[in-house]
Parts: sequence; C-alpha cells; structure tokens
Amino acid sequence: MGFDLGTTLQKMNILSDPDNSSVVDINLFVTLLCACIVIGHLLEENRWMNESITALFIGVCTGFVILLISGGKNSRLLIFSEDLFFIYLLPPIIFNAGFQVKKKQFFRNFSTIMLFGAVGTLISFVVISLGAIALLRPMDIDLAIGDYLALGAIFAATDSVCTLQVLNQDETPLLYSLVFGEGVVNDATSVVLFNAVQNFDLTHINTTVALELVGNFFYLFITSTILGVVAGLLSAYIIKKLYFGRHSTDREVAIMMLLAYLSYMLSELFNLSAILTVFFCGIVMSHYTWHNVTENSRITTKHTFATLSFVAEIFIFLFVGMDALDIEKWRFVSSSPKMSISVSGILLGLVLVGRAAFIFPLSFLSNLTKKSPHEKIDFKKQVTIWWAGLMRGAVSMALAYKQFTSLGHTNVRGNAIMITSTITVVLFSTVVFGLITKPLVRFLMPSSKQLTRMISSEPATPQSLTVPLLGGGQDSLADLYGQNISNGQAPEASGGGQNMPRPNSLRMLLTRPTRTVHYYWRKFDNAFMRPVFGGRGFVPYVPGSPTEISVRHFPEELEKAARTLH
Repeated sequence: MGFDLGTTLQKMNILSDPDNSSVVDINLFVTLLCACIVIGHLLEENRWMNESITALFIGVCTGFVILLISGGKNSRLLIFSEDLFFIYLLPPIIFNAGFQVKKKQFFRNFSTIMLFGAVGTLISFVVISLGAIALLRPMDIDLAIGDYLALGAIFAATDSVCTLQVLNQDETPLLYSLVFGEGVVNDATSVVLFNAVQNFDLTHINTTVALELVGNFFYLFITSTILGVVAGLLSAYIIKKLYFGRHSTDREVAIMMLLAYLSYMLSELFNLSAILTVFFCGIVMSHYTWHNVTENSRITTKHTFATLSFVAEIFIFLFVGMDALDIEKWRFVSSSPKMSISVSGILLGLVLVGRAAFIFPLSFLSNLTKKSPHEKIDFKKQVTIWWAGLMRGAVSMALAYKQFTSLGHTNVRGNAIMITSTITVVLFSTVVFGLITKPLVRFLMPSSKQLTRMISSEPATPQSLTVPLLGGGQDSLADLYGQNISNGQAPEASGGGQNMPRPNSLRMLLTRPTRTVHYYWRKFDNAFMRPVFGGRGFVPYVPGSPTEISVRHFPEELEKAARTLH
C-alpha cells in the first residue's frame, strides 16, 4: 500500500471544517479522559500523585500542544461555562459524596463539621475580604467593593474534590469525615455568600445590610436542606409504594437519578444552595430509598453514581489544566507580570491565614465539648485539616469566571488580573499542597490499622451503605454514659438498659448531647420514619428480588440472635 497524499489532505480538510470542529474537540477530550483514567490507574500506588494532579498535568501538556498548533491563539478544546460546571458536572460529584458518605462518622461529628463549614467559612470570608481590601486596593487594580467581597467568597471555597482523593475514608475516618463534611458545607456556604454579595447593594454597608446578609444565609441554608430531605423522602415513598422492581429495575434507577437531579435544579430555580440540597438528598436516599429497590438496582445505582462523579471530577481538572494556558487572559496582564505575581502571592497568603484563623480556634472550642480523647482533635489533626483544606479548585474557578468574565473571555485589565491570579492559586495549591498532603498525613497520623481501631468500628464503603443513618445499633443508656451510672450500678450489655434507672432527658442532653440526639432520633426513625418511607428492615418483599427475606423482615430477631451468640 502506498501513501496517498491526496486522501490524507482531504481528511485534514474535514477535520479543519468548522462544522466538524465540535465533534473533533469532543473526540479529543474523551480520548484525554481515557488517558487520565489509564495513567491514574498506573500511578495508583504512587505516594505523591493522585488523579486530580494527573488530570491537571495532562491538561497543561495538552493546552501547550494546542497552543503550538494554533499559533498561540488558543489552548482549549472547549469553552468554559459556569452553567457547564454548576448544572452538569457538580451535581453528580456532590450527590455521590452524600450517597457514599459514612453517615455514622458524619453525624457523630456533625456539630464540628457545621462549626468548620459554616462559621469557619464566614471567618475565612471576612479575613480574605478585608485582607484583599487592605492589600490590593493600594495596587490600583480598579475593583469595586463588591469585587473584593466576592474574592472573599471565591477563595473561601475549599476543593473537597481533590481533598477526598488525597485522604482515605477507611484509613483516617475521623479526618475524612471532618474534611469532607466541612468541604461540602464550605462549598455551599461560599456559594450562598457569593450570591448574597451579588444580590445586595454594597455601596453603603451598614449594620442592617450585614444582618440581612446573615439572615439570608441562614434562610438559604435551612430551606436548601429541607428541599433535599423532602426530595429524598419522596423518592423513597414512590419506590416503596409502586414496586418498580417487579417489572423493571431500570425504572427504579431512573427515578432515583431523576429525582436527585430534580432536587438540584429546583434549588437552582428558587435561588437556593443546590449543593446543600443535592448533598442531603443523597444522604436521605442512601438511608431510605436505596433499601427499597431490588438487589440489582442497588448495585447499579451505587456504581452509576460513583462513575458519574468520577468522570465529572476528571473532566473538571483536565479542563482547568488546559484553561491555565489560555493566551487571551494572559495577554492583558503581560504588560505587568510583576503585579500579577504579587496579586497571586497575596491571595495565596490570605488563603493560608484565613483558614488558620478558624481551624485552630474552632478546634479548641470543639475539643471543649468532647469528653473522649479519641473524639478530640489534637494538634497534628488540626495541622492536617488546615493543610488538606488549602487546595482551591473548580468551585473557585467557576465563581471567579462568574464574577470577572463572561464565558471565559475578558477585556478589562482588573478582571483579567483576577482571573489569571485565580488560575495561578488553583494550580499552585492543587499541585503543591496536593502533592504534600498524602505524605503529610502518613507522617503526622498513626498507622492506618491503629487509627481505624481507635476511632472507627463501622464497615468500609460500600458496605457502609447498609449502616443506618446514625449507626449500626441504637445507643443504650450505657453507651450514653459509659461504664459508670450515677447510682454506681454496672450497666448491662447493649440493649439491656431497660432495667436501670433512667436519667432525665435534660441531663442526658447536657452530658452527652450528640449521642443523646442519636438515641432519640433512632427511636423516632424506627417508630415512624422507616415504616412509612422504607429502609433497612422495613421493605416489603418484591417477587423476583434476590434479597434475603429474613434480612428484610426479621432484623430485630437477627440482632437478638447475634447478641445471644456474643
């Protein structure tokens, strides 16, 4: 066979045809996604790399090649859009995080997570905003007061996506639950703050405006959570009552996916925090809905949600890597590279200070409420949490684009400086901090076996999906008070607390607030919620399902038998 130059040129003309350019771009991007997966698999055991950093490096290298081919005109295959990120890529990531989370660890540390995620983000927002006003204003960048406050919200958003890949849920369960939970609540809080900054007249800031911002934040936080819980309960009730599994597991999977996405889009429609909505929808679905479907649907949904989340994560970091070399943005700051470097350094320093300003003081406050030494956050854990949350990623990029540009393009010098500085901070924090985080965790933390034995007794994911919302067993009075009761009598085994004197509810709440709330929630859940919405042990038998009837109908008898054997 000879080399046909005419045919080759004809094919090249087809590829350069504008009508086919989008198809070519998508083909190349999918090829890069496959390359990221393969290379990430080969580097699985590497102590320094993770898939986020791998995708970033591949994105930067690809952007450099495209830049050379296009003659310095372009470095991307696709144009970044906030809608692409917020509407299509972010929902599967956050939903899967809620769906797969170890709920026992998450709710056991719920007060600390909310302290870090909500209060801590507000502190970081204030520190970064005030620091930006004090340090960037004298540099004559020509930004409005709203832009400086937006910077506070943009850089207060941690990158929970990259952090989740660095920490291991089974090796460091306490750290994982704190960093992950804080990351999700942090993202939601940052988006709410960002929207609040855009919606309010900030030309005259006073006490009234500040109180309105705080009130709006709590309103959005509560209503977004309620919407996610309602959507999750609705899916559980529909699947429990209609028995889709008798005829088609596809319908079960489809209704779960669509209702989860509907909750996210409804939250966006009503200008709520869609991140928070879909996260709590995922938690409720994993507690109720997932147990109502057939065994085949359980396997399918678990892997479908995980796969969609995985691909979306790689897509984001791959694109950020390519966009980092976009020549159009850098052209506007090429005349003052020293200023661009200075702004990036200042923002990175504010990120470090802003996170330290709440991690260490709030950890001290959290430790005051913990009685067990294993529940306390020691200094090494505080350093790890501080460091692991320093990475900035896709949320910061998307908010920056939304504030300073339209569809990734800008011709205003101040806006161009903010965009390029954001890209610099994201790349530096993800690569440098991401590379060091994994060795830092291994250096500061005990061995994985010892750590797991100390602070976690729940099964590893995905088995954790079979664990009830707040743990595997209902807290007895002995669990709530330890081995010594006020009357000096030794407590009985778990579940045998009916014969001992019962302390009053107020004293229980003041002494062990978290476990007391868990105890009464479990009683309410077993008595009212699971009989209505289904869940483990309360799902009617569906013909054709391979689920064991004994597990579905007689969980209490099995638990009693297990206690008898022990």
